Amino acid sequence: MKLNQVTVSVTDYGAAVDFYTRLGLRQIVDAPPRYARFETPSGETFSIHLADEVGSSTTVYFEVEDVDAFVAALDLPLAEAPADQDWLWREARLADPSGNIVCIYHAGDNRRFPPWRIGD
Repeated sequence: MKLNQVTVSVTDYGAAVDFYTRLGLRQIVDAPPRYARFETPSGETFSIHLADEVGSSTTVYFEVEDVDAFVAALDLPLAEAPADQDWLWREARLADPSGNIVCIYHAGDNRRFPPWRIGD
């Protein structure tokens, strides 16, 4: 099994398309006013879908090699500046125009193989 698609609900299609494009995703499907799909430079896909309401529980994680350099190059406001976390990841956080949390992070091998991983 391989995760290859995440879709989040948004309340403003145009603002969401602008946000995720500025974040660095390439838009590959444009079906306004309800749906857009994007891809990362390495080919994973991500999409938005217009909804009446958005809950605040969605967090989307995009891994980059250098969190500080990546967010410094963005023209988007940060909700949380880059910081090292107890779980051995470096993270920064933004909110998209609908309130979905976007975490820009670097975990490397610690994403799948943290020191506290349960043995097989």
